[in-house]
Amino acid sequence: MKQKITVLIKGMHCASCATLITKNLTKDPAVTDVNINYGTNTGSLVFDTEKTSAGKIIKIINDLGYDAEIATAESNIEKKQELEKNEIKKIKKGFIFCLIFAIPAFLLGMVFMWIGLNVPYKEYILFALATPIQFIVGLQFYKGAWVALRNKTANMDTLIAIGTSAAYFYSIYALFFATGFEQYFEISAILITLVILGKLLEAIAKGKTSDAIKKLINLSPKIARVIRNRTEIEIPIDDVLVGDIILVRPGEKIPVDGKIIDGNSSIDESMITGESMPVEKKKGSIVYAATINKFGAFKFVATKVGKNTTLAHIVKLMADAQGRKAPVQRFADVISAYFVPIVILLSIFTFLIWYLIIGESISFALITAVAVIVIACPCALGLATPTAIMVGTGKGAEKGILIKGGDALEMAHKVKHIVFDKTGTITNGTPEVTDIMALGRFSQTDVLKIAASIEKNSEHPLAQAITKKANQLNLFKTTKFTAIPGHGVVAIISDKKYYFGNSKLMKDKMINISRHNEIIARFENEGKTVMILSSDKTIIGFICVSDKIKDTSKEAVSELQKLGIEVYLITGDNKTTAEAIAKEVGIKQVFAEVLPEDKVNYVKKLQVNGKKVAMVGDGVNDAPALAQANIGIAMGSGTDIAMEAGNIVLMKNDLLDIPRAIKLSKFTMAKIKQNLFWALIYNVIGIPVAAGVLFFWTGWLLSPIIAGGTMALSSVSVVTNSLMLKGKKL
Repeated sequence: MKQKITVLIKGMHCASCATLITKNLTKDPAVTDVNINYGTNTGSLVFDTEKTSAGKIIKIINDLGYDAEIATAESNIEKKQELEKNEIKKIKKGFIFCLIFAIPAFLLGMVFMWIGLNVPYKEYILFALATPIQFIVGLQFYKGAWVALRNKTANMDTLIAIGTSAAYFYSIYALFFATGFEQYFEISAILITLVILGKLLEAIAKGKTSDAIKKLINLSPKIARVIRNRTEIEIPIDDVLVGDIILVRPGEKIPVDGKIIDGNSSIDESMITGESMPVEKKKGSIVYAATINKFGAFKFVATKVGKNTTLAHIVKLMADAQGRKAPVQRFADVISAYFVPIVILLSIFTFLIWYLIIGESISFALITAVAVIVIACPCALGLATPTAIMVGTGKGAEKGILIKGGDALEMAHKVKHIVFDKTGTITNGTPEVTDIMALGRFSQTDVLKIAASIEKNSEHPLAQAITKKANQLNLFKTTKFTAIPGHGVVAIISDKKYYFGNSKLMKDKMINISRHNEIIARFENEGKTVMILSSDKTIIGFICVSDKIKDTSKEAVSELQKLGIEVYLITGDNKTTAEAIAKEVGIKQVFAEVLPEDKVNYVKKLQVNGKKVAMVGDGVNDAPALAQANIGIAMGSGTDIAMEAGNIVLMKNDLLDIPRAIKLSKFTMAKIKQNLFWALIYNVIGIPVAAGVLFFWTGWLLSPIIAGGTMALSSVSVVTNSLMLKGKKL
């Protein structure tokens, strides 16, 4: 049996740590789909419960020198936030400790030297100042390097440990065993201080990338006002049960999801949908946890509580999305796996070339070798993709666009074809009866009454429109009701069989409709769906149903076409009706009279030659096509099914959010490429400069302290660049 778990991992210092954990976990054939994300300090994996256990997996990670624990989907986010806070607090303490010793070391070892001030026993004082930093704060780097070495690999800790140790222990040798040699105690002290500062800035910046999730979590109220045993009481939100009657007053937040049973109001649902305008609510309306009641007071019955609320689902989806890697991340992972060993080799070659071949002093060669190690930064590579994904998915969520992972965010801007379902997507999904035509001895009331009696057992939107129209009529009792997908329904009333559906149903049942083709065509040319009612021999009448097109559908189609995307309409409606709807919104290519199970085949046809296809549907009947498409875009409607069905969920049900999602994908990928470029170019340029290639022409040599400063800033700059996504206009 396969089981998926999420793991929180403390102690990862760079992308190499994630690579090390992945490498060791994948050694076990029972563990698959390993996804360790340095940017979020999380990991997800699938394992065979018959061959291994979650406890053994945690032990593998902990044996590598990290601190891992299993987190449930609900606790993951809160624990991750706590981990971020504790990490920042711990790093800050270390940085303050470093400053206490590093500032005097900097003044004594550099500033006083520049101004010509000589301090007695300077070298011994510097030794005393550097040692606590090297072995108290720096102990973490030695531990990390030792774990990496034990596992026959190297990481960021290896670089820091080697670089600072080279400067520190050479200075020990110079101070105690080789009088007259230069010492570099201040370099090791300041380097560790700069690395810790970089880690602090990086941790703070990384925390900001998940601001959207934090805001959502903080939205939920803590108290609910519940009516139990006819008494109004206040209880913690965690104690609310499904079926509880809850009272909400003006200005209060709604504690859980539910349905209004008394009263009406206007509710601000912007935190769920991104829509700024309040939504009018009345008896029977659905309300969502954490939304804000603006004006009226009302009572509602709780239908979803705790982890089942819409808000909880959104938070879970966002957390999962931010933990999933984009395919482009593989590029950075591959480079990071080889990066540290290559840097160490380059450092050794630098030392040997300067000392043995060129003939410079051992201290000169040492400084260049240390600078090469210190300036190298795999952290920037490791942060390039996940930070941009976190900000991109967060920005989408704030606009009511839930993007379920880096893979979806990366793929969206590559889409060349978009297929729209009609009902509930292009249209509002709430059809209404527009025309009733009776034939022969039957009246309009007869036609409506028979049709509604048959359809009362169906959950199809067209059926609901007809039964709603007939809500004042006393309906007939029916037997042997049968639904025929894509065609219609059959039922028996008073021992007489009736058919109600489209022309395909009539054709299958050998009922002639040719005499009425002109009437049917007229209605269909008006964009109406014509439902035909017949006995087992003749046509009784017609009921026309129309579903109003959404206000933004036409504009959304136009925006997508401007982006160079071909737009298609797919529907079970007949060709004439489908083409009328398509023409109204500007769609030129139509797939009509398509059965629900055949929609997936149309998506497959468009995917020929590797073209990327998006399918837009309501997330229920369209689920197979949504799954087949490269990007499934589900209309939110506040349903769990819609959230699970697509890669992208539109909480506002606004089609204009589709071009916005594609633009967000483009912006995010642009940031990722910028981050990867700067991370790579930084090392491509920085390492040769640190090795001293400019020394021959300029006489300029890069100080390890400057190298350490730029190394720290490179990671911060990548995260800061990702955060600039927040300011992009969609």
